[in-house]
Amino acid sequence: MRMVPIPQVILEIYRENGKDFIILRVPAGNETPYYYVGDGTRTAFVRIGNESVAAAAADLRRLVLRGTLRTYDSLRSPYHYKEFSFTRLRSVYRLRTGHDLEKSDFVSFGLMDEDGMLTNAGALLADDSPIRHSRLFCTRWYGLDKASGVVEALDDKEYSGSLVSLLQYGEDFIKNNTKKRWKKTPDGRIEMPDIPERAALECFVNGLIHRDYLETGSEVHIDIFDDRMEIYSPGGMYDGTFVQNLDTDCVPSKRRNPIIADIFSRMNYMERCGSGFKKIKSDYYAAFNYLPQLEPKFYSDNSSFWVTLYNLNYHVPVEKSGNAIFDERKPAFDAQKATFETQKAIFQRCISELDVKRPTKEKILKIYEAIGYTQPFGRAEIMKIVSVSSYSAGELIKKMKAAGMIENVKGRGKGKYKFVLKSE
Repeated sequence: MRMVPIPQVILEIYRENGKDFIILRVPAGNETPYYYVGDGTRTAFVRIGNESVAAAAADLRRLVLRGTLRTYDSLRSPYHYKEFSFTRLRSVYRLRTGHDLEKSDFVSFGLMDEDGMLTNAGALLADDSPIRHSRLFCTRWYGLDKASGVVEALDDKEYSGSLVSLLQYGEDFIKNNTKKRWKKTPDGRIEMPDIPERAALECFVNGLIHRDYLETGSEVHIDIFDDRMEIYSPGGMYDGTFVQNLDTDCVPSKRRNPIIADIFSRMNYMERCGSGFKKIKSDYYAAFNYLPQLEPKFYSDNSSFWVTLYNLNYHVPVEKSGNAIFDERKPAFDAQKATFETQKAIFQRCISELDVKRPTKEKILKIYEAIGYTQPFGRAEIMKIVSVSSYSAGELIKKMKAAGMIENVKGRGKGKYKFVLKSE
């Protein structure tokens, strides 16, 4: 084998529909980078989509860090503790924990070493951070996209400095560029923010903490449109998976920058248990104007992560008198939510009755959760959602058609289907 080090290889026999298949599995290894050695070359590769390409310099650095069980934020920087101040970090730490941040804590928390040299985490938290690509771009766009043709941006800010400063600047920008409605009730009032505040903060905090700081040509972005807010962070999922293909209620916590994550956890900006996705969605579910189609969307690729948070008040009329929204709209919203959950339960029951292997059932459920009953789809969408080949996508379509779960959609081109809505 022309690989160094030699990876683990697992061969399995898999039987389905009376046919035997040999499955070759190569589990993710911990001794990265793995090099191909042959033809006078020594090359490491990374996976991008359906291709394996030679690792770029930044990719190689990530692989080396992973293979040595190190993270970017734990590496020793060229900056000494005495060269920088940490006024903002100390102030916020005191405010949110009730304790002073002592110099000894910098060593205990991994922000500097015994020689007084800052780690990258420490450098990122300094008041005037010397890591210049740690920046935040915020824009309130006019309309629904970035090219309205009238006025492009209503507000535009660029920030740099300590991660604590970036967090506070981002919070202020979101508050200044979103609105909060409220409605009187007999017992008080109902708050109706455009975007649930805790969900927005959770997404933004995670964008700063879990970004890939080896990506030197990019920065965290907050883009606010009339109908939504998008938060972009450099770096995909740390384990290389695509978040849109995962059950976000069950995603384990894997932290790209554990030292930074730890200090923000100590300041109660985030939890240690990795429940961020569930918290974001639950804040939306509990919101007054929530509808199923407004559920937050998460998307990632090899080098980027996006969150879309929908404006719950977009196209919701403001009543001038009485409690019309509370009395009339809320029951309708609750009924739609209940219908959505009922349909999902029926679909799960149908899947459980299929005579196919468990991995196939899981793929079909993922497709349904991403598509729903109304949206047409074909092979291309299936390939993207469950990361399979065109042939495997075709086989999934055959099985769903045979089970009466999907039907052809006319007028949308060849090979388009939608799920069949079944009753109890």
